[in-house]
Amino acid sequence: MKKKLILIGITVLLVVTFTACRLIDSNDSNLKNDENNTETEATDEKDIEKETEKIEYEYTEEGIIKPEIAEKVIKETSDKLINAISTKDVETILEYVHPVKGVRFTPYTNVSVEKDVVFNIEKIKEFFNDQEVYLWGYYDGRGNEIYLTPTNYYEEFLYTEDFINAEEIGYNEVLSSGNSAENQFEVYENAIVVEYYFSGFNPEFGGADWKSIRLVFEEYEGSWKLVGIINNQWTI
Repeated sequence: MKKKLILIGITVLLVVTFTACRLIDSNDSNLKNDENNTETEATDEKDIEKETEKIEYEYTEEGIIKPEIAEKVIKETSDKLINAISTKDVETILEYVHPVKGVRFTPYTNVSVEKDVVFNIEKIKEFFNDQEVYLWGYYDGRGNEIYLTPTNYYEEFLYTEDFINAEEIGYNEVLSSGNSAENQFEVYENAIVVEYYFSGFNPEFGGADWKSIRLVFEEYEGSWKLVGIINNQWTI
């Protein structure tokens, strides 16, 4: 009887020992997998950083990032943003808004630091719910004040055409030009400006109904953020 009890005890001890060893091996394996995953993620992040670092900025004689370089740097960001603007996807738009400068809205080509409306992130959050009427500037040719709610401004001066399917897209190059002075690169230092341009819609107008929208980006802590939206169209 004692021998049987001893054998049973030894058997139980062996089973417990074996099970414990298996658990230790399993934990070690999981730890190694976690370490490998962490190393892989770190490697991926480093690879992304390396890819970003590979783009060396080249400038024109005017000190503006060359169009081909600007396109490489900003195209993906700008594509996502213009799509979000087209669908009024505020959550996505907020990801690209400059956290310090906010966004300046310019109704006609010439940027006015003193008069253009600037919305910070909090104001952008409520953009399409905001019922307050703002003075955005003055109508070209008439001189009347542009008093509109943000939603009305969006419809009249911001996303007025299907710009995600623009006829042309320019990166740091002016595709359209009216009678107003071009000063975007003077106001926005070291900026990238993406212009979505339509040359016209009604053949009878001979191109006098052209329109475009310009998204202005400035670099902030290693990423490019939206600081301005410029409406551009034929002016008197």
